[in-house]
Amino acid sequence: MDTKKSYGGLDVFKMIAAFLVVAIHTSPLTCFGPEADFFLTRVLARLAVPFFFMVTGQFVLSGWVRGENREFRPIRRYLGKTAALYTVSIAIYLPIGVYAGHYEGLDVWGVLRMLFFDGTFYHLWYFPALLLGILLVSLAARFCPPKATAALAALLYLAGLFGDSYWGLIEGLPLAGVYEAGFQAFSYTRNGIFLAPLFLVMGALINPKEGKKKMTAEGFGFGAAFVLMTVEAFLLRHFALQRHDSMYVMLPVCMFFLYRLILSWERKPLAAFRTISTWIYILHPAMIVLVRGGAKAVGLTALLVENSLVHYLAVCVGTAAVSFVVAMVLARFRPTAFEKDRAWIELDVGALAHNVKTLQSLLPEGCELMPAVKAEGYGHGAVLISRELNRLGVRAFCVACVSEGVQLRRAGVKGEILVLGYTHPRQFGLLRRYRMTQAVVDSAYGEELAKYRRKLRVHIAVDTGMHRIGIPCGRQDELEKIFSYPNLKVEGIFSHLCVADSGEARKIAYTQQQAKAFFEAVDELEKKGCHCPKKHLAASSGVLNYPQYVGDYARVGIILYGVSSEEEDMNRSGASFRPVLSLKARVASVRELAPGEGAGYGLAFVAKRPTRLAVITIGYADGLSRALSCGRGAVLIRGHRAPIAGRVCMDQTLVDVTGIPDVQTGDIAVLIGRSGSETLSAYEMAQAADTITNEIFTSLGARLTRTVKQAARKTPKSKEQEGEETPEKANA
Repeated sequence: MDTKKSYGGLDVFKMIAAFLVVAIHTSPLTCFGPEADFFLTRVLARLAVPFFFMVTGQFVLSGWVRGENREFRPIRRYLGKTAALYTVSIAIYLPIGVYAGHYEGLDVWGVLRMLFFDGTFYHLWYFPALLLGILLVSLAARFCPPKATAALAALLYLAGLFGDSYWGLIEGLPLAGVYEAGFQAFSYTRNGIFLAPLFLVMGALINPKEGKKKMTAEGFGFGAAFVLMTVEAFLLRHFALQRHDSMYVMLPVCMFFLYRLILSWERKPLAAFRTISTWIYILHPAMIVLVRGGAKAVGLTALLVENSLVHYLAVCVGTAAVSFVVAMVLARFRPTAFEKDRAWIELDVGALAHNVKTLQSLLPEGCELMPAVKAEGYGHGAVLISRELNRLGVRAFCVACVSEGVQLRRAGVKGEILVLGYTHPRQFGLLRRYRMTQAVVDSAYGEELAKYRRKLRVHIAVDTGMHRIGIPCGRQDELEKIFSYPNLKVEGIFSHLCVADSGEARKIAYTQQQAKAFFEAVDELEKKGCHCPKKHLAASSGVLNYPQYVGDYARVGIILYGVSSEEEDMNRSGASFRPVLSLKARVASVRELAPGEGAGYGLAFVAKRPTRLAVITIGYADGLSRALSCGRGAVLIRGHRAPIAGRVCMDQTLVDVTGIPDVQTGDIAVLIGRSGSETLSAYEMAQAADTITNEIFTSLGARLTRTVKQAARKTPKSKEQEGEETPEKANA
């Protein structure tokens, strides 16, 4: 994944693009000649708006267009924010438009055309174009693969060319009548139908990583394309072919190279530039009015208006100053980002990739991973983990219940999803709607599934000795009956090795007996003509200790996340895995206790010496077990251990930091993970709580933000930052 540092170049160019838009509306080089001004305002400045569209495509539509994330809520939120900004802009320019007579003679259709296509003031066309473009691209990508979506957007752009810069080629042809009809609905093809979709899709599909490899090549490509676009623009001007001059054949080519070139420019993000550039775009026409009115009032029209370059600079300076003030005011009211302000989980996707590769190396040929992402991906975050697994090529998952599968599908997770647990008949429709496979948990349930009016995909659970779910392996007639139901499509058969984690001789024998019973039952079914396409038997311990029994799918669970249920299991396997999850919180307060003073509920902690206690922002409502109370558990602060003092509370926990120098509010407390040279593992927490790592992870609460741990920075870190990486908030 790219760090946010990679996008600092985009922030800088947003400011450049905003000032280029100002140039379009002030014609700063008029005093140097019409050709110079045409080059600036009708060639160079035409890069600005497509750039803005591409940024939106990358950060709003990328997952949707690529098919990696089909959750529409983030897009809907962005549309809502854009519509709100458009509404504010309409309100700002309404008085100016009324004063200028901009709305005189408008009928209802004219008002609708302004609102949905042309904009209520000349520069505001961008907002309806953006809204309409996003909706069109989202709709196309919902039903088409990325290449088809791009092709459709390119065709719309090509159609738009003949209503814009190439109008003169068709003006006298019958085809012009089609465009003239369109111009009754919109004034230009520079809008959300013809212009915006292509650049939105380009931004969504562009690979940010590639630009970093070939900066020189990108620069050369942009230079060559821009020269050709300049020649194209001047030829169109020479032959007077333009109806409007916003769309050129070479413009998408220019933007392809330019955007990759900007992405290759690594620098720190400048978040303020994003807000300021937006308001420069919105406010500059109002500043044009103010500068002209002010110049007339003080008798400086010749300098501030008639000198086109000075006029441009005055508008830029004035708009930038006002936009800066607006950005500062908005920043005071902006909601705080909470991703690292209280307690959070950091996920190391590099460790996840390592674990996937290690597991795949242990599997027999032809066996695929079918990770268990139930219980929020063992507390890690099911959507985030599953999306990352999709990126790593994993195309099969298993969950405990249908609601977990629906959550994955709505987030765009691809591949088979097997529901291992019971699904109520009222929810059978969800199995079909979201393309899931249901486990047949017993014979009666198989009959219930068969009664559903439409065909369902199933895997048959076989009970080989765990006695939890499944048709007993000795009841061959019941197993065969499942294959006879016309509404059930049997795509697999499975069982579970319940003592595969043990090295005891009797339990090894029991596991071997389970495997033997399973494969004999499958062989008997095959002889009777009941074909079982996918056979799977092993979860995490089975993969580590009995790879010969795995079958076609490996239903890996806890081991995928870099740990086993108990540390001895991992040590016995000899395999190399890396923990994916770290758990962290903040120090909220530090207080002094005199000897004999108590603290916490029940005053369960009593100071035996002058003591310093730190309050950390996590408790049992977040999944920190109360069994860790009174010194059984510990945290790491500034690379030192701090034992838990007294009882774990619902939202906060006291820890003894007497021996740790300089602990202060805001410091990071690590509950699972590394701080400095010290490490606290999930095994240690589980042992202290007298449980297993599975319970530790799956108990982690929903209000813990799941973040992605990025690559470490090469700059030195403070003690407070040791062991901490830059998180990216998960859209889970």
